[in-house]
Amino acid sequence: MSLIALAGNQNSGKTTLFNELTGSSQYVGNWPGVTVEKKIGRLKVNKQLAILDLPGIYSLSPYTLEERISRKYLLEETLDLIVDVADSTNLERSLYLTLQLLETGLPLVLALNMQDLLKKQGRKINRKKMEYMLSLPVVSLSAAKKENLAGLTKTMEQGVADPPSYPYPEYDDRLESALSMISTQLSGQVAPSKLRYYALKVFERDEKVQKELQLSSHQQKEISEIIATAEQLFDDSSDSIVVNARYDYVAQIMSMCVVDENDFQMSASDQIDRIVTNKWLALPIFALVMWLVYYVSIQTVGTMGTDWVNDNLFGQWIPNAVSQVLQSWHVAGWMQGLIIDGIIGGVGSVLGFVPQIMMLFLCLGILEDCGYMARIAFVMDRIFHRFNLSGKSFIPMLISTGCGVPGIMATRTIESEKDRKMTIMLTTFMPCSAKLTVIALISGTFFPHQSWVAPSAYFLGMLAVVGSGIFLKKTQMFAGPPQPFVMELPAYHLPRARNIFHYVWSRSKRFVQKAGTIIFASCVVIWFLSNFNWKLQMVSQNQSLLKDVGNLLAPVFAPLGFGDWRATVAVLAGLVAKENCVGTLRLAFGSNSAQSFAQALNAAYTPMAGYAFLAFNLLCAPCFAAIGTMYKEYGDKMWTLRALGYQTGLAYLTALCLYQCWLILTGSFSWGNILFALGGISLIAYGLVFKKDHSLEKKQAVV
Repeated sequence: MSLIALAGNQNSGKTTLFNELTGSSQYVGNWPGVTVEKKIGRLKVNKQLAILDLPGIYSLSPYTLEERISRKYLLEETLDLIVDVADSTNLERSLYLTLQLLETGLPLVLALNMQDLLKKQGRKINRKKMEYMLSLPVVSLSAAKKENLAGLTKTMEQGVADPPSYPYPEYDDRLESALSMISTQLSGQVAPSKLRYYALKVFERDEKVQKELQLSSHQQKEISEIIATAEQLFDDSSDSIVVNARYDYVAQIMSMCVVDENDFQMSASDQIDRIVTNKWLALPIFALVMWLVYYVSIQTVGTMGTDWVNDNLFGQWIPNAVSQVLQSWHVAGWMQGLIIDGIIGGVGSVLGFVPQIMMLFLCLGILEDCGYMARIAFVMDRIFHRFNLSGKSFIPMLISTGCGVPGIMATRTIESEKDRKMTIMLTTFMPCSAKLTVIALISGTFFPHQSWVAPSAYFLGMLAVVGSGIFLKKTQMFAGPPQPFVMELPAYHLPRARNIFHYVWSRSKRFVQKAGTIIFASCVVIWFLSNFNWKLQMVSQNQSLLKDVGNLLAPVFAPLGFGDWRATVAVLAGLVAKENCVGTLRLAFGSNSAQSFAQALNAAYTPMAGYAFLAFNLLCAPCFAAIGTMYKEYGDKMWTLRALGYQTGLAYLTALCLYQCWLILTGSFSWGNILFALGGISLIAYGLVFKKDHSLEKKQAVV
């Protein structure tokens, strides 16, 4: 079986092409020794060809983990062919990597992707001229539109059957002379096919390559003199000489092969970006967009579906039908209670939010697929850097809006160990799909006519991230400058129905599967605890195990406004899965319908107590699955406990301040309320404004 690697810049359409070429014949694993995922699959039309999707890279100079993995694989593994997937709309940047791949001497095919977008820009690429100038096969295609995939497949099959060798790109004569002399010094130490690549890397003073070659002192001296002479001739550093030479070569290709019918005209994407990434307008537009997303998902369209599911499907039809069947079978009363109240009532109360969740994912999928979410990452990077945070941290947080587990795993791409650990700690502050059930419950029950409540949860999570970043960066564990964040902004395009359907379906399916497994088991356990006492006798809820456990911890939550046993056990059940908060409350209140459940909640808690409950569950320790992932990524028990302690402490302080300040503002306060509020606000304010103690660093510097 032959192996073909797909290489290319990030956002060049490489993964889309991989999916189209392999279909469902693919699997995901980890690269040996690292936690970055790799995807490999077999070509749909030729099962003898295996396709490997390499991590997106911009160059073979390893700055990031992905680039180190790709470079190592390209140079050390045996490949039959490399397909360089280039973004035709950003050809200059893409061709820089193409030249580096040519320098390795490996068999190569250049795939000019996104031809449909290039055509919309009024530009054309003369493929024949490019083939002539680069002396390698060039294929024009559009992976998203499935255009000319057959042509690429045919070219790949020809390249594997008869691997061609291509001449290296030749640069300035002075540089070529220096490379020739370095090649003479390296002759015999590396394979002739790799001589050009290693000569360039030695000229660039690549430390990894120098260690790998183990040059003698004589060779090092000769090569240093060659490089020094070239630097004098060019009046520049050696690495800059090579970079400039490559870009000069790319400029020649661009001038000969690219025809632009709209020179000096700003593209539609650029015109939109002038507004949505504007220094002053970006954040208000983002806030408006997210308000609209949550308004459609929670307040209007999504709510219609949820109300129908709760009132009809799980409120009448399913319980009535199952009850009639169980009665006809003469099933025991306790078993009927378990099935009707425990399983159908508990799981149904969670599944009732599926329409709202699907609507939220639909809106987020549209924003992501059209290219807007990439702009938000760019805007947030600008804000994060002001607070000494890494812009790369926003990507895992964006992923966490679906689920915290992949969000935590996405921190693997952050190079700085301190920034990575801090991002793991903060990522789950963002409201995931499980927390959406709590958001929908609180906003729909206590604030049915207030459209600000649901989106405020999203921004509360972001505020917790920024505030925590300010505080944690002042501590010894996380001190240090943030890492730079480079991200390609894809051109705007109409959302693809297939991508959005897959986005909504995969996330909604995961939510339903979770309700059918973890939530199902949790509801059975909670029903048992709420209907039996310590002697395992069936009793009313007021004498149950659940109430005893809740009453034990309820005083802890009293300052937050929900210090009764029902809300307490709901918080505890949320550690298993956040959806359990809703199901547990439903079982604890023993409500048979969504309407009676809402009435019971309104009678038991004030609206601000409900919002404090939302804030606490939004920011506190995540579910067991996310905690397990945190432990796996940290690889250390103490770091995991630190993260959980910080998250829970911040959640408690935030809920405390919200509820106690509301009591003071509404006039229902005492000296105890004032002390609670001042204490919580003082702790948060101290964390934001206190100065970092540099004494320890100074002592270490002296030592």
